[in-house]
Amino acid sequence: MGELIIPGLLAALVILLVSAGIEDVRTREIANWKNAVIALLAPLWWVANGLPIWPDMAIQFGLGAGVLALFTMAFALGQMGGGDVKLLAALALWLPLQPLIWMLVLMSLLGGALTLIMLIEKWLRKSKTVPEIPYGVAIVLASLIILREPIFNHFTG
Repeated sequence: MGELIIPGLLAALVILLVSAGIEDVRTREIANWKNAVIALLAPLWWVANGLPIWPDMAIQFGLGAGVLALFTMAFALGQMGGGDVKLLAALALWLPLQPLIWMLVLMSLLGGALTLIMLIEKWLRKSKTVPEIPYGVAIVLASLIILREPIFNHFTG
């Protein structure tokens, strides 16, 4: 049964991620409902992939809670938006530890590149305002790059 559900779950995740990235570019916000749906689909992903409740599902839940706690500190320091934090926590429910770490590293690199581009653009316009970085774009791009393996491997196996 999982073989029938997995492609649909991956498609839903990709659609939600792309939608969140577009929304972040346009409004500098990510809707709570998108983050909630991503988080709520994760347990279906676990079941479809045959994860046992203990320890695998518990580990995924712990990863989500840990990412939420860690990045809530970045939010409290004004370094990241609340929608970005919630999106990261929701994605942590989907990704095992190693892909999660790779996604966070890639997100940091992409976010740094995006920040540099926006600062150069600000400098070229000679603007005095501090640019608001749509970090959700870096999160989404990093996630899609990391997710490409389960997406494509599912159809090749």
